[in-house]
Amino acid sequence: MIFWITAAALAIAVTAIVLTALLRSKDAGEHPAAYDLRVYRDQLKEVERDLARGVISEADAERTRAEVGRRVLSADTQLKAARTGSAQPRGATIGLAVVVALVMVGGSAALYPQLGSPGKRDLPLALRIANSDAARADRPSQQEAEAKLPPMTTPTPDPKFAELMDKLRTTVAERPDDLQGQLLLARNEAAIGNFKAAYEAQQDVLRLKGDEAAAADYAVLAEMLISAANGYVSPEAEEALKASLSRDPGYKPSRYYTGLLMIQADRPDMAFRLWDRLLREGPPNAPWIPMIQREIEELAWRAGVQNYQAPAPAPAMTGLPGPTREDMENAQSMSAEDRAEMIRGMVEQLNDKLANEGGTPEEWARLIGALGVLGQTERAQAIWGEAQQIFADKPQMLAVVRGGAVKAGLLQTAPPAAELPGPSQDDVQNASEMSADERQEMIRGMVGRLSERLFDEGGSAQEWARLITSQAMLGDKDAAQKALEAGRAAYAGDTTALTTLSNAAAQAGLSE
Repeated sequence: MIFWITAAALAIAVTAIVLTALLRSKDAGEHPAAYDLRVYRDQLKEVERDLARGVISEADAERTRAEVGRRVLSADTQLKAARTGSAQPRGATIGLAVVVALVMVGGSAALYPQLGSPGKRDLPLALRIANSDAARADRPSQQEAEAKLPPMTTPTPDPKFAELMDKLRTTVAERPDDLQGQLLLARNEAAIGNFKAAYEAQQDVLRLKGDEAAAADYAVLAEMLISAANGYVSPEAEEALKASLSRDPGYKPSRYYTGLLMIQADRPDMAFRLWDRLLREGPPNAPWIPMIQREIEELAWRAGVQNYQAPAPAPAMTGLPGPTREDMENAQSMSAEDRAEMIRGMVEQLNDKLANEGGTPEEWARLIGALGVLGQTERAQAIWGEAQQIFADKPQMLAVVRGGAVKAGLLQTAPPAAELPGPSQDDVQNASEMSADERQEMIRGMVGRLSERLFDEGGSAQEWARLITSQAMLGDKDAAQKALEAGRAAYAGDTTALTTLSNAAAQAGLSE
């Protein structure tokens, strides 16, 4: 009933506006013929004045009077016709208004039962959910979604990298049960935008891991499937997300993509709850936070949340991931098995973070070293190989990761001498021919270049130690102290690296 009252009120209001305009007086002001008459009369008076002053002759005045007189007669005829015969009868206007009112109000009432849905109530929530579930069950598969997409163009990789990829594909094809090969293939195919090949390799990763597959492994598969379908969450991607969340209900990347699925399934209420909680949990540098921030307010409106204000993401944790004070206190009362399990859990968290978000060289080094301590040498070796590819063009950062490989027992205890900066054979030959002052200047230049590189790009603990001792030998204790502080900040939490720096500080005579 409320609907009909509202509809009738709107129809009557619109009709009233139209009728008001229709019935309004048509007198739009003075007729143009009346204005012309005044002008012509003024012209006749002007003729008489000109004749009296002798400006024109009588004959000219007579001709002008005759011409203006004809115009006066014509204008007067137009004015009389406008006042009498041309006006629309008032009765006809009223009749037209009645017809318009009947058409607008009556026609609307007659058409709505045919075009609208009279008496139909708003869909109940249960029916909406049922419709959403039905639409989700009938949505296209991964293969169907990919078939509808235009051909995807992938960027042309560097020739050397393309050659390595061809070799990797060949090797994996020959050894399909090589877990590390499948891992490398999946990640590198995804890196060059070849998502179909990437998720096929990731499916093999899950096959080989079996029950040991973690939440991150299934989340990676889901992300590759979604990327291959240009953002569409297929039933296959949904299954991967469910498998991920069954292993870790709090796993954030899987929760984000589940929210995306709910949006596509017309369930903004569930999507809003998922994304709002993710936004509150943070951290602000997580890759899904900017995407949520762009959509959350519209999503809140669709979910029926009034006056929603998007919260600021929780601040990121500072420093490298590691045990809290509470973790340390709890660990004291644990059995050896429980402590080992806690350590494994922390290692897995770090591994998931690096796999999904990337990280610093120090974090890669920590993960590789921790895996070595846990006896997972093969896994540490695979991650060391992956890190070598990621930091291939950043030798200083790679030297930091190498420290973790050394700790894991994968490499010798120090980088090869060729990898640490130092004088070449030509430098030594030239130095033998220099004076003492020239040699000292050459050394200062080399130390200065090493300092500039370490402060700009970072480097291994051994390089920082070399810089500290070199600056102290040159008599620049202040610079050596700054290098010590910078090195410690870069390796906060890495006991081995900090020991190396402390030894260098003691050798340089610096205060601890």
